[in-house]
Amino acid sequence: MKALVIEEPYKAIVKEVPYPSPSFGEVTIKVKHTGICGTDIHIFKGEFVSPYPIIPGHEFSGVIHEVGEGVTGFVKGERVTADPSLFCGECEFCLTHRGNQCENWGALGNTTDGSMAEYVKVPARNVVKIPDSLSFEEAAFIEPMACVVHAMNRLDLQVGDRVLLFGAGAMGQQLVQSLKMAGASELVVVDIDQAKLNMALEWGATKGVLSQETQKHLNKDTYPNGFDVVVDATGIPAVIETAFGYLGKAAKYLQFGVTPQDAKVTLDPFKLYNHDWTILGSMAINYTFLPAYHWVKEGRIQLGHLISDQLSLEEAIDFLKGPRSSSQFKVQVQIDK
Repeated sequence: MKALVIEEPYKAIVKEVPYPSPSFGEVTIKVKHTGICGTDIHIFKGEFVSPYPIIPGHEFSGVIHEVGEGVTGFVKGERVTADPSLFCGECEFCLTHRGNQCENWGALGNTTDGSMAEYVKVPARNVVKIPDSLSFEEAAFIEPMACVVHAMNRLDLQVGDRVLLFGAGAMGQQLVQSLKMAGASELVVVDIDQAKLNMALEWGATKGVLSQETQKHLNKDTYPNGFDVVVDATGIPAVIETAFGYLGKAAKYLQFGVTPQDAKVTLDPFKLYNHDWTILGSMAINYTFLPAYHWVKEGRIQLGHLISDQLSLEEAIDFLKGPRSSSQFKVQVQIDK
């Protein structure tokens, strides 16, 4: 089969690789669509925990192609998506509902071959059937939404909280809808691109601010008490340090954007203590794929308008290499037409 393989940092190629036959308890999925995530870019740059060579891709949809031994409930041709998480289910963290911190953590496309290929094999327990009303494009978007659901669970937003969000890309736009749904009052979004801010305003933000005008619009005169919640969805260390400056007293900060592993930021520990701040991280998915699926299936969160580009596997290599347009939202690879 044909697959995109990252052979080492900054070196990717499309080539023929062996077909992934399903083992006991697995199914092989013929991939229709797979999203390109910021994590895939970090893997390409050698900034993540991935081994090499590896086939990236962990947000995908397709149809059942082959059913392995011991699997019931699936037949060839069924439309599906899948949670890419590979938790061991036996360590202390898995047994206490913290699977995303599994001592043997793994994920398709992150620690083992993923979905930027014609076929991918998946544990059958991870697979979710999708209705005809849900497009393959939307179904390949459920994994990112599951990351947002985990973030929202971590954040435990209180109705009426005033929220400041940095980053209005595809993930930021999902956060906008989710924060609105969860009860944010004021929801201010900061980004470098006006088109992205306009979309955020259309889907739930109350104010959009260009990053170069942050001090002009979000100064102490305008927001003397800061915000109740500040969220970073950029993963850019300089933005993160800026974001800390907008935390009000007893505020929560959520780090959602993925930074390079070696990134460092400076935080005032006295303010952390004195202002009763809560600093939160949000790592991937934590048993949140099904809740995200239901949220999307029932139309609570809209995703279709966030898909800005459909690429081939060959074109995906150039996208990973960059440069990438700041006006792009979710970019997907269309594997099988």
